[in-house]
Amino acid sequence: MLTSIAVILLLGLLVGWLFSKMKLPSLLGMIIVGIVLSPYCLNMIDESIIAISADLRQIALVIILTRAGLSLNLSDLKKVGRPAILMCFVPACVEMIGTIIFAQLLLGVSAIEAAIIGSVIAAVSPAVVVPRMIKLIDEGYGKEKSIPQLILAGASVDDVFVIVVFTAFTTLASTGKISVTSFMQIPISILLGVLLGGVVGMLLVCFFKRYHMRDSVKVLIILSVSFLVLEIQNRLEGIVTVSGLLAIMSMSIIMNQKYVVLAKRLSVKYNKLWIGAEIFLFILVGIAVDIQYALRAGIVVILLVLLALLFRMIGVALSLTKTKLNKKERLFCAIAYTPKATVQAAIGTIPLAMGLACGDIVLTVAVVSILLTAPFGAICVDNLYKKLLSKVEV
Repeated sequence: MLTSIAVILLLGLLVGWLFSKMKLPSLLGMIIVGIVLSPYCLNMIDESIIAISADLRQIALVIILTRAGLSLNLSDLKKVGRPAILMCFVPACVEMIGTIIFAQLLLGVSAIEAAIIGSVIAAVSPAVVVPRMIKLIDEGYGKEKSIPQLILAGASVDDVFVIVVFTAFTTLASTGKISVTSFMQIPISILLGVLLGGVVGMLLVCFFKRYHMRDSVKVLIILSVSFLVLEIQNRLEGIVTVSGLLAIMSMSIIMNQKYVVLAKRLSVKYNKLWIGAEIFLFILVGIAVDIQYALRAGIVVILLVLLALLFRMIGVALSLTKTKLNKKERLFCAIAYTPKATVQAAIGTIPLAMGLACGDIVLTVAVVSILLTAPFGAICVDNLYKKLLSKVEV
């Protein structure tokens, strides 16, 4: 295991640096490293690492979502208003509708199988989007109209919505039944997640104001509490749905609202943690990608993913109607909402494991969507934000 960790860190740092020198996102190099090291290629990663890869990816997501919460200001979100709510589900719904239509035509699958494919690829990747929006907030781009905050909030809730819909569709495919309560879990999960995070955030603020300690110790406490929040989500599964990741982000937002000075200091600490967490996250995403499926996919699957992206952009445009954003800013929002990676790596294999007939094609589309959209979204955001967004001096 130690050798695998060393290989992941060293190659991740080296290839990430090389890609950044070529003006390409470092995450693209890290995903490629993961694909090369994976069991489907050179098989150089210890099985014990692969066995806990889902947990390691979860830890990385906890770190970046906490950092996002520490950067988000509630007053900025209130200023955005309606579009922030619409961005949580409208783009995903429009993308799923487009996928259901074209998957049947291009792949010859049934309507329910097309719906499963749509629900797998409809989730945006917070791991790709969040660090870039934090960078924009720090540099002051889009600040006047709270564009990074709009995308941050939408990307965080989007995943909750899509995963619940995916669960409902796979249940329908395997049992032939679907209940209204499945879809009722979406608002319940979001509301309970926000409520849990708010309560935990207030308790942490009171604790840190009363007891003084080093910021490094506070980071360890916050990380431990975040992991316990995720455990609460797991323990309540089957009883009531709670979004643990949304709770963690809400917790951080409350800390930023109630203890601004500490939030700024903790942001610096979490930035340092993200250096290592990013390497593990994207290399492990690459390890989860079966490149053989992608190579067998053909032009039809690539065309389907591109059409799905087009529908997603239409969904973003619908969400931003009657806003003060100009054409350039709307284009930026549409592009920033395209990357997919972590959710697809996590749920893409589930239909195959369930024995569904569409399992192979779902996994293939999930793999292709990662390989196409994560680099596309990252490269476009990194190279276009200065041209499409106005800057306010921070």
